[in-house]
Amino acid sequence: MFEKIMDVSTKGLLVVASLLGFFLSFVVVADVIGRVVFNSPLKGTPEIVSSSIVIICYLMCAYAIRTGGMIEVDAFSQHYPPKLKVAMTLFSCGLAVILFGIILWGSWDGLLHAIESGEYEGEGALRVPMWPVRLSVVLGSFLAMLSYVELAIRQIKAARRGEILATGVSH
Repeated sequence: MFEKIMDVSTKGLLVVASLLGFFLSFVVVADVIGRVVFNSPLKGTPEIVSSSIVIICYLMCAYAIRTGGMIEVDAFSQHYPPKLKVAMTLFSCGLAVILFGIILWGSWDGLLHAIESGEYEGEGALRVPMWPVRLSVVLGSFLAMLSYVELAIRQIKAARRGEILATGVSH
C-alpha cells in the first residue's frame, strides 16, 4: 500500500513538474520575442524562471530516486564484492536521508514565514509568491527521504535473500 501511494504521488508530481516546464518554455519564448520584436521583455521572466526551476527540481527528485535516475558512479562499484555493494548502498541511503532531513528541517520555518507574511520575489509589474517554491522544497525533501528509506529497506530484504538490488525502488 505504501509503495502504491508513493508511486502515484511521485508520478503525479512528475506530471506537475513537466507541465510547469512546458509552461516555462512559453514564458521564455514570449520574453525573447518581446525583446527582439517589440523591444519590451515579458515582465517578471527572471523571477518566474528562477522560482520554477527550484519547483521542478524538487518535485521530480523523489521520482528520480524511485526509478534509479539519481547519479551513481559505477566505474568503481561494479568491481566491488556483493556485500560491499550492499553496505555502500545502505550507507548512501543513510547519508541521503540525513541530507534531505536537514533540507526539510531548514526549510520548514521558511515555508511558514512565506505563508504568514505573503513573501514574494520581484518588484514592480510582477511579484511572484514564494510559498509554492518553499512548499515544493519541503514536500520534495520529505518524499526523497521516504524514497531513500524505502530503498534501504528493499536493499536489506534483497540482501537477506542473497540478491543485490538495482539502484532505485521501482523499475
